[in-house]
Amino acid sequence: MKKRLGLAAIFTAAVLAFTACGGQTAEEAPEAADGGEAVEEQSENVTLKVGATAVPHAEILNEVKDDLAAEGIDLEVVEFSDYTLINKALVEGEIDANFFQHQPYLDEFIEESGADLVSVAGIHIEPMGIYSETIKSLDELKDGDKVGIPNDATNEGRALLLLQSQGLITLADEEALTQTPNDIVENNLNLEFVELAAEQLPRTLSETTISVINTNYALEGGLSPSDDTIAMESGDSPYVNIVAVRSEDADNENIAKLVEALTSDEVRTFITEQYSGEVVPVF
Repeated sequence: MKKRLGLAAIFTAAVLAFTACGGQTAEEAPEAADGGEAVEEQSENVTLKVGATAVPHAEILNEVKDDLAAEGIDLEVVEFSDYTLINKALVEGEIDANFFQHQPYLDEFIEESGADLVSVAGIHIEPMGIYSETIKSLDELKDGDKVGIPNDATNEGRALLLLQSQGLITLADEEALTQTPNDIVENNLNLEFVELAAEQLPRTLSETTISVINTNYALEGGLSPSDDTIAMESGDSPYVNIVAVRSEDADNENIAKLVEALTSDEVRTFITEQYSGEVVPVF
């Protein structure tokens, strides 16, 4: 009899211990499907890291944070001041996607690095412009004046094409996107080309007569593409800014939700109103 009582006491103590450690009642536990074991509900959101330059890319991404949170995604916008590092960060898995570049730039990066990256959406276009602190018209350019241009392959070629469209130079190939000053065959004003990182061009504008600057860096530098440009790219530019991912994530559900949020009517309205035509949605 004493042995039986001892076993009963042990059993009762075990039940009480389990209850004290947070054992769920039938009402508290998630319901089992088809008589199977209950599946634990996921309570934490998924974190999605997207690399971007500050303006306008990070601003646009921050605009969709709440929408993605409602979809169970915590969007972490990782801002880079040096855009040449963003694709590398994506390749190395430090971020899940990026939003800062156009397709020709991505193509050039893939060709040079062999990276397996793809575009999953085109969001907007940022017309490149010609700026100056000393002249108000390209007609005022003098022999030997300095011209600032980006030093990366695709943006440099893009800048030279813009200068060609304004009649300042002639290139060996009138359409190729990746040309350099070495490809200039006519330069009647003997313009001197100063090749700098794109983000440095607004800060060094006083050191050149004119500079060709990407809209995002112009905005960051306090310049207004609509008010401060001497000339600007036409609206049929092929340089649409894209969202890029590793190819293995091209069909990822969370990436699809990011694209859906970025191509919503709300984002179209935000871009149109926020940037007054200086950044143009393409969706």
